[in-house]
Amino acid sequence: MNDIWVFIYLMGFAAVFGMTCTYMFMMMRSTLNSFENAPRKQIHPEMEDVKSGERLLIFKSEPEDDEDDDGIMIVRK
Repeated sequence: MNDIWVFIYLMGFAAVFGMTCTYMFMMMRSTLNSFENAPRKQIHPEMEDVKSGERLLIFKSEPEDDEDDDGIMIVRK
């Protein structure tokens, strides 16, 4: 009777292991397919004519001084 229980246990273990591997395979396949079928981001209309690697004009403003013309410091809270 002991050999029968070992056989039943091994069959159950093999079934659970097989179902787990199949589930993992199916979930990874569906995940990878969802990445391939994901909609691409649309390009902003003003950026349609810009090619990859092209340098763009960048505007950097100077930090504002909080002093008025009369030398009084303005404190903002």
